[in-house]
Amino acid sequence: MSKYLVNKFLFTVDRDTALTERYREDPVGTVTWWEAEEANRILSCIDAERSTWLSFTDEERQALATHDHVALFELGAHPFLTLTLWIAMFERDWDEPLGMQLDYAARLAHVTQPYPDISC
Repeated sequence: MSKYLVNKFLFTVDRDTALTERYREDPVGTVTWWEAEEANRILSCIDAERSTWLSFTDEERQALATHDHVALFELGAHPFLTLTLWIAMFERDWDEPLGMQLDYAARLAHVTQPYPDISC
């Protein structure tokens, strides 16, 4: 697994409002597009500087495409990156205060220490 690439995806999507909405509405298409067009960008401002070797594993691609934050956490994605992106995408769907965050935590309640390694 490339924790770096998964975390780069989460970080990049979270920092662009249009991309966040695109990922919310079309996760499969967004993951496919991002992996093909953005994953191997070395410097985001220079198109000519690209790599060719970075790609998601099937497991990573599936977890990203289904918005599965539990699987992403278990794969080693940084929980703060998934949490902030999930807040941007899904908090509006909950009526009660902190409803999304409480659901996010409840789905991870089975995880005990030591947590999966989140270092890159």
